[in-house]
Amino acid sequence: MSRLRIFPEDQPDSPKLSTSDQGEIARELAKIGVGFEQWRAAQPVKPGDTPETIMAAYRADIDRITAERGFKTVDVVSIAPDNPQRETMRGKFLDEHYHKEDEVRFFVAGSGLFTLHVEPNVYEIKCEQGDLISVPDSTLHWFDMGPEPSFVAIRFFTEPDGWVGYFTGTDIAQQFPRYERGQAG
Repeated sequence: MSRLRIFPEDQPDSPKLSTSDQGEIARELAKIGVGFEQWRAAQPVKPGDTPETIMAAYRADIDRITAERGFKTVDVVSIAPDNPQRETMRGKFLDEHYHKEDEVRFFVAGSGLFTLHVEPNVYEIKCEQGDLISVPDSTLHWFDMGPEPSFVAIRFFTEPDGWVGYFTGTDIAQQFPRYERGQAG
């Protein structure tokens, strides 16, 4: 179940809001300019399906958001718990960073934990199957796929290097909850 927790940035153990209500999640994130939607597949898909099959299942929403936002490329990324590169992949975006374009991800399957630092709060969003999150460019954040990553996601880009992270060098990400073993999937 998708979840949003909002913490004061100086109180990583004390969320002031915790909700799994989709409407409330979308409303709270809209206040900071973050988009949150739920999509439904036009046909059944499963991990292991080809990117073409996955994108065909969500074609109407992909076309809509691409036209609205001007994305130039769309791809599918799939990571399984037995991926030999999982620790390296997890470590890439565990520290606070930002991107120079919007980070837009749709979870076809599995889950991941986006944590946004928008002063004076930290917003932790557990995204699961059917969730689209749109994080505006320059928003400080980190992403945790957990020690046993399991997700299939559709990614949207406007530039080939849009995924490059610019790290802040702070330790704030280490102060907040991680995506623990057994939570992904």
